[in-house]
Amino acid sequence: MSNKKYYVVWDGITPGVYASWKECEKQIKGYPNAKYKSFASEEEAQIAYTSNCWDYIGKNASHPTKVTSWRLLPPSEQPIRPSISVDAACSGNPGKMEYRGVDTETGQTIFHFGPVEDATNNIGEFLAIVHALAQFSKHKEFEHLPIYSDSRTAQAWVKKKKAATKLEHTDKNTRLFELIKRAEVWLQNNTYNNPILKWDTEKWGEIPADFGRK
Repeated sequence: MSNKKYYVVWDGITPGVYASWKECEKQIKGYPNAKYKSFASEEEAQIAYTSNCWDYIGKNASHPTKVTSWRLLPPSEQPIRPSISVDAACSGNPGKMEYRGVDTETGQTIFHFGPVEDATNNIGEFLAIVHALAQFSKHKEFEHLPIYSDSRTAQAWVKKKKAATKLEHTDKNTRLFELIKRAEVWLQNNTYNNPILKWDTEKWGEIPADFGRK
């Protein structure tokens, strides 16, 4: 019986799946609050890497064999690949917010923004989608790449080209409102071909861009 292990680094110098402890250690040594875990097979490690890290580590961790993943579904029931997934996290409402976009297949970060003060999760989700659209508009090979979001509100705002937020404008979030305005102007003055799709959390689990703070 093989004793070989594979290591998942969710939060480290370079997140990913590693085939040896030596390679894993390079990614976590000296990195504050690194999140990592070993697995008995590469398949299990790959599934874990695209899932919420808290399903595997911490006091609320589920047993790995009970955690499902979209990778285990028939191909016709999986999300479209290649694609990008976006998500936001906000500590409080309003509170400190950040957002990011990742490769749906690998979980590799494509862009990350924040944190900024006095924001909301919906605003972060909205800005993340527009960020992806604007970034991909500069590259013809990505102009049809699907963008997944788990926020119906953010998708509706993008469709209307207007962030219908009721957030109060304060001294702390002036920069945030500048970003919202810039995003709205971009939507009003540009067209795009990227499909914006709803991530099916119930079927696929947490979106790959999830920050794992629920």
